[in-house]
Amino acid sequence: MKITKEQLSGMIDHSLLKPQSTREELKKLCAEAIAYGFKAVCVNPVHVADAAALLKNEKPLVCSVVGFPFGTHTSAAKAAEVAEVIRLGAREVDMVLRVGSLKEGRNAEVAEDIAEVVQAAAGCPVKVIIETCYLTEEEKVRACLLAVKAGAAFVKTSTGYGSAGATVADLQLMRKTVGEGIGVKAAGGIRTLADALAMIGAGASRIGASASVAIVGGLEE
Repeated sequence: MKITKEQLSGMIDHSLLKPQSTREELKKLCAEAIAYGFKAVCVNPVHVADAAALLKNEKPLVCSVVGFPFGTHTSAAKAAEVAEVIRLGAREVDMVLRVGSLKEGRNAEVAEDIAEVVQAAAGCPVKVIIETCYLTEEEKVRACLLAVKAGAAFVKTSTGYGSAGATVADLQLMRKTVGEGIGVKAAGGIRTLADALAMIGAGASRIGASASVAIVGGLEE
């Protein structure tokens, strides 16, 4: 696959989501995002304000996670979390859907949960993490369709904290399901240039990774 460094960097959400993350690590993350031209940094809500300050007047966006990593917060809690991170400077939101409700076939509940987050995001793109490692193929398709129906801008494979991350097969299925008008984000276990290119080839329009510098460095080599 032919891709330039600028094109690849512009598809990457440079992520720092581990619970023990420090402000020094956040400073490094934001400096790398500026230097490499990454699309966004993806951080926990507690780091949004600092990330927004560090990236003020710079191109990378601040993305925050909501209902992370399990998706088991109430809809009202998720909506309040979204409103808060946007107030603090987030411009994109990655939310985790209700995996248990999806598996039980409670489709209206899943869709309503997503729709409340989309509404609270007030026009900021919402990426819905479906956590593919826990789902059957039918459930993955249903999750994607419910996310699109509820107004999501993207569907996303994984939190990175489940039992497995993104796979080529899941990316192909998700892209086939949502078509070309919706973003598909691959995340979880993407550590090399080869990993990233495989996901892009399978239909990913965004890559979530903490090994972003190494991924782009592989292209330079």
